Amino acid sequence: MGEQKFPVVVIAGPTASGKSGLALDLAEVLNGVVINADSMQVYQDTPVISAVPSAADKARVPHKLYEIYPADVTGSVVDWLSRAVAEIRAAWQDGKLPIVVGGTGLYLDNLINGTTPIPETSDDVKQKVKGMLEAEGVQKLHERLAEHDAATADKLSPNDTTRVRRAYEVWLETGIPLSVWHQKPMLKKLPEAQFVVIKIIPERQELDERCYRRWDAMMAAGALNEAVALGERGLDENLPAMKALGVPELIDFAKGRCSLDEASALAKLHTRQYAKRQVTWFKNKLTADIVLASCYKGEAEERENIILCVKKQL
Repeated sequence: MGEQKFPVVVIAGPTASGKSGLALDLAEVLNGVVINADSMQVYQDTPVISAVPSAADKARVPHKLYEIYPADVTGSVVDWLSRAVAEIRAAWQDGKLPIVVGGTGLYLDNLINGTTPIPETSDDVKQKVKGMLEAEGVQKLHERLAEHDAATADKLSPNDTTRVRRAYEVWLETGIPLSVWHQKPMLKKLPEAQFVVIKIIPERQELDERCYRRWDAMMAAGALNEAVALGERGLDENLPAMKALGVPELIDFAKGRCSLDEASALAKLHTRQYAKRQVTWFKNKLTADIVLASCYKGEAEERENIILCVKKQL
């Protein structure tokens, strides 16, 4: 007898493709819990700009992992994955179906396919490497890395502070080069899961039009106020929340660097470009059980057909 498997529905697709609406409809019919897998919807302070489900939607079915970090925090795939695994197991324990929904391919890939078994580095090691960087600079650290992990050093720019630091931390912590860790088998955090994957891959024109309409709706709902309030806090511009689609453009307007029309046009362009990259990733990297060739609109016949398809997979 094989190990018992427990179902997890995954809904993946680009921004503005109707993922959240589909998750909500499935959760209502299938006794589900919606679990966020969008790297922007994890942040507080920008619910309009990041299209967090409304209070009314959250009242219809349980929603998890939305707005879990303040804007001055940098979330990570490691932390998200740990939280997602806990929420999925909690849903199973409560007799509910976990429905993971989002457009962040890295999150979904790690959940479904597993992660490299690289351990987290200790605070002591991080502080030691930070001191070395401050005293000697990244290029010297890159030289040190090359002495112990030439394969990784060859792939990294001597000016790539983040990756050089991470690679040296791993070697210092474990005594094993990062290049060796990457050759080890992937570690699945949910080996007991049976994933039913739905991906939405709409035509470019349809998706572009929905991106434009959603931006206009966000502006009407207060996106500008959100961005201005965030910009007034003096946060590091490199924080993920500060780089959310629309935030830099609207802050530029608030600071008098461009007109509101120019800011909106640029935000729409960046949203469209981001959606295109998402579509490419999901087409090439994510294997799915159900593929939708157009955006989800929530129409009755469409909804019933998808629910039937999902039930057959469970």
